[in-house]
Amino acid sequence: MKRATLVFTLALAAGLSAQAASAQTLKTVKDRGMLSCGVSQGLPGFSAPDDKGNWAGFDVDLCRALAAAIFNDPTKIKFVPLSAKDRFTALQSGEIDVLSRNTTWTLSRDTSLGINFAGISYYDGQGFLVRKSLKVNSALELNSASVCVQTGTTTEQNVADYFKGNNMKYEVIAFGTADETVKAYEAGRCDVFTSDISGLYAERLKLAVPADHGVLPEVISKEPLGPLVRHADDQWLDVVKWTLFAMVNAEELGITQKNVDDLAKSDKPELKRVFGTDGNLGETLGLTKDWVSRIIKATGNYGEVFDRNIGAGSKLGIARGLNQLWNKGGIQYAPPIR
Repeated sequence: MKRATLVFTLALAAGLSAQAASAQTLKTVKDRGMLSCGVSQGLPGFSAPDDKGNWAGFDVDLCRALAAAIFNDPTKIKFVPLSAKDRFTALQSGEIDVLSRNTTWTLSRDTSLGINFAGISYYDGQGFLVRKSLKVNSALELNSASVCVQTGTTTEQNVADYFKGNNMKYEVIAFGTADETVKAYEAGRCDVFTSDISGLYAERLKLAVPADHGVLPEVISKEPLGPLVRHADDQWLDVVKWTLFAMVNAEELGITQKNVDDLAKSDKPELKRVFGTDGNLGETLGLTKDWVSRIIKATGNYGEVFDRNIGAGSKLGIARGLNQLWNKGGIQYAPPIR
């Protein structure tokens, strides 16, 4: 064997060995018999418990989809409510297996926290919530305003950039949790509350009279939100991101909770690959051939999850906007299952 070939073979073997050594999360989850999922401490529409402690929401359903793909049972989950400040530590320490908590993908987070983003589940942007009684119609009218923000988020830097860029003065009033921030805003301790626009719609539902408050038209940042996992476990990263991709692809292919069993019998090549009747793509992830069917039966496709939790079928009533599929005017797009 030539030296170059030998070196390549040894390097490949070492790489495969390291990959095998690091691919532990899926096995740990299976052995434990339960997925540990980090969520918010209560953001309506995204992740919040009801009065009986049952969690529901857009981010929650991604975790349920994961549990369905792994166990064929979307209830095998422990939900761990986390503040913005504590969410990354919980993932880094192994307290949770995946973080599904309205978290923005940024370069600094991607490179300095020992985490990987597994995709973009929601395209968002930061905005402002104000009392309609102030008769403010634009964020450009907020000069000298006091602004309530939550610490441990990208919000503070975005506010600083926006006000400085528009030569406006402002005062930041920061709080440790979302609930504290909302309560302070409602109590009149600040003029405006700023967060991701999806969060503003959700937090507005907590106010005594939601209709007395409105979201201003400006979107001052890019906030691509998505699930996170720890570095150095490519198999688990693949499982999480392809669970999300399966939900998006299912919507594009017209696969729903109601018709999934019928379409699983289809002879169309693309559907046969998706449902595992042709090939073993699910098994290459460490899952079963019917992994996509399990997901869709448990939660529905991406569009169903969006509509039920935060879209037209919910109290939030958020328009799909950028989160519409790429072939319907949005930018939500998933690699193909093939």
